[in-house]
Amino acid sequence: MNDRVFRATAGLLALTFGLFLGLPVLALFIRAVVGGALGEALASPAVLDALRLSLLTTAVSLGIAVVFGTPVALLLARRRFRGHALLETLVDLPIVLPPAVAGLALLFVFGRRGLLGGGLEMLGVVVPFTTLAVVLAQTFVSAPFYIRAARSGFVAVERDFEDAARVDGAGDAAVLRHVTVPLAASSLAAGLVLTWARALGEFGATIMFAGSIAGRTQTLPLVVYSEFQLDLETSVAAAGVLILAAAAVLIAVRLLHWRSVLDVRLPG
Repeated sequence: MNDRVFRATAGLLALTFGLFLGLPVLALFIRAVVGGALGEALASPAVLDALRLSLLTTAVSLGIAVVFGTPVALLLARRRFRGHALLETLVDLPIVLPPAVAGLALLFVFGRRGLLGGGLEMLGVVVPFTTLAVVLAQTFVSAPFYIRAARSGFVAVERDFEDAARVDGAGDAAVLRHVTVPLAASSLAAGLVLTWARALGEFGATIMFAGSIAGRTQTLPLVVYSEFQLDLETSVAAAGVLILAAAAVLIAVRLLHWRSVLDVRLPG
């Protein structure tokens, strides 16, 4: 096969698969815009309630991912210890688990007959099929994306900068705040965006663990599913909102990536 035939074949395959990936999304978005569903989304109580709930729960789950995930990422990046590989596996596991399996697993821990559910119920805390269950489901499936991105960012930070700060008298907390985090900021920001996007699009674990209760657990992806057989236009409207959010996320990640590249190259 000569070079011309090879390039033509590769280009045709790339174009074909690109159309396969892009046409369904484009068709759905055109239906949402041309059909007026996207413009009417803000007037739909179902979409508005789901949008408010999605924004609230994803904000909380993102905060949890940052508070608890940052120390995990720092530990994986800076320490080698017995069980390091096991911890990395546990962090990565929710990424590869089917979402429905993740929801079932959460039920076996926080459900009424779960490992912790009975004790929590005695304290008056019921988790399944509540807004808290939505947050936990979103956090479970999305936090690993932040941890992986943060770990990569921390690994890329030159230890010499941190050591120099310690020589000048800075403690570990000050080094983390003023040296490590700023230098890893691009990776951290990209991880935040990806984590929020994964939480926003979460469906399987949420419907298994939290159900689809309007105003309480019904997020935008659940509206797309539940309204599909009842009101197609509402389903299309919710899908259009999610497409816009996904596009914004991709643009943000690419901008952050290019910023990271520039940050690395500018000093030279």
